This record gives sequence, structure tokens and C-alpha cells, in this order.
Amino acid sequence: MLRSIIALLVLLLPSLCLAQSCSFSATNMNFGAVDILSATPVSSTSTISVSCSGGLLDLGKRLLICPDIGAGSGGASSAAARQMLNGASSLNYQLYSDNGRSVVWGSSSWPYPSRAPVYALTMSLLNGSLVGATGSLTVYGTALGTPSTALPGSYTSSFASGTSFYYSYSSATNCNAPTGTTGTAPFTVNASVAANCLVSVQNINFGTQGVLSANTDAAGSVTATCTPGTTYTISLNGGTTNAAPTARKMTKGSETVTYGLYKDINRSQPWGDVNTPGSTVAGTGTGTAQLLTVYGRVPPQTTPSPGTYVDTVVVTLTY
Repeated sequence: MLRSIIALLVLLLPSLCLAQSCSFSATNMNFGAVDILSATPVSSTSTISVSCSGGLLDLGKRLLICPDIGAGSGGASSAAARQMLNGASSLNYQLYSDNGRSVVWGSSSWPYPSRAPVYALTMSLLNGSLVGATGSLTVYGTALGTPSTALPGSYTSSFASGTSFYYSYSSATNCNAPTGTTGTAPFTVNASVAANCLVSVQNINFGTQGVLSANTDAAGSVTATCTPGTTYTISLNGGTTNAAPTARKMTKGSETVTYGLYKDINRSQPWGDVNTPGSTVAGTGTGTAQLLTVYGRVPPQTTPSPGTYVDTVVVTLTY
């Protein structure tokens, strides 16, 4: 009896049929301290790393990557500003695809016009035998320093979701409607707002007077701008002669004119410093300018010789 044995010889070339596969990672973006009172923009960056692999049949192919970045967990208030959050308080920032920070880095899934930048890699031999491609992209960020009503504290927005990095072999030149396989690159955006205050003043001018036989009144102001919820105290020192609040001196050489500074229009509450208990002015910041009137009075007194009399009072805002 003749018997036949048939064996099947299977030849495997796994690398010929391996589809492209990409992985992504991103560094966090930290703006550090942001001054909302001066609204000074702060810049930072994040780096997205890309690593793709494929088979021999992929060699030389153009791999199109559309790195969609959406609004993040903080949301976006408009096409111009994404938001980081600290509870219910928000801090504006934006992400860009260019170092000039003029082209917003967007997504095909959000309601604003901007889209992801096009990023293309060519599949080549890596380490002499593996087919793949690697590269990196820079995400440029700017914390806008707004709004002025942002509370002091730490702010963050997370991109654990809402980032879909589409990739496929394609000759497309835009990412308006990306398709293909998706990957993600989670990262966070962080910043902090510190308690801060600014102060400015308007001088007091009693004008030109003759005989000082009656009260002469005038007013100036102190403007305090403090971060929301920041408590502050404003004191006025005794001037160049270090006098009591109602006995300050404007001088011309050795001659003087006595005057006082007050918190109220009736000139009954002196405005001084810690050396006169109860004479300072306290407030709580709102993020906007708060104008405080300083009421001045030159009381009746012996009139000195004609000329210009001046005093300098130091305004101190403590918070």
C-alpha cells in the first residue's frame, strides 16, 4: 500500500503586512505665576512626541498626523481664549501652533474655526531594519493675564480626553476633516494667581489763597486695585515733618502751612497711619480699581509769607 504524506509549508513575512501604529506623549505646560492686575501675558510650551512603526510595505509612505486639541476640561470662553479653572473662577489662556502665537491650535470637534496643524512624517528604516518614523511638535501657549476678577490660587485644565490624534497614509494638506486611526497624548495646563495689589494717587492742590482766615478745602484720591478677596489697609504717613494727621505741614523754607487729611467729606475722621489707631482705611479687592477720596483741609491760621508751600505724604498699601 502506498501512503502519501502532504505537508503544508507556510512562509511568513510579518513585516510585510504590519499596519502602521503610532503612539503619542506630551509634556505638561506650566505658566507659573500670572499677574492679572497688569494683564501681562506669560508664555510657555509643551512638546508632543510621536513614534510610529510599520512594515516593509510602508517604507517611503507619507504618514499624515492631525493632532486635534480641544477645549480641555476648563472649556473655552471664545475662539480667542481657552480657560483654566480654580473652582468657579477662570483664567484665560490659548494654545497656538506657531511661535508667533498667531495661529490657534484647534480641533475638528470644537465649534470654533481653528483646526489642528498638519504634521507629516515619512516612513523610513530605523536602526537598519525596522520601518517607522519619529518626530515632535511644539505647542505654544500664552496665559493672557485675564480676567482681572480671577481669584488667587492654582488653575488647571486637563487634556486627558478631548485630544484625538488622527493618523493615516494620506496626501491631504489640511486637517479640516481628519480620518484614520486615533491616539491620544494626555497633558495638563497649569498656572497660579497670587494675591497682589497696585496703588496710584491723585495729588491735592489747595490752589492760590490769600489770608488764611477760613477753612480751605480740596481733595485728592488713592486708587487701590487688588486681586479679588484680597484684604488691604491704606495708611498715609505724617508727611515730611512726620506730623499728626490733622497737623501736617506744607513748607517753604522754615515757614509752614498746617493742614489735615481726612477719610470723610465732613473732615471729622483723620486719615493717618498705625501711629494713630483707627485712622487707616481698609478694603477688600474686587480685581477692579477702587477709588478712595482723600479729603484735605487747611484750617484758619496765621498767614505766612507768599510763595509755594509743599508737603509729600507717603501712601502705603498693606495686604
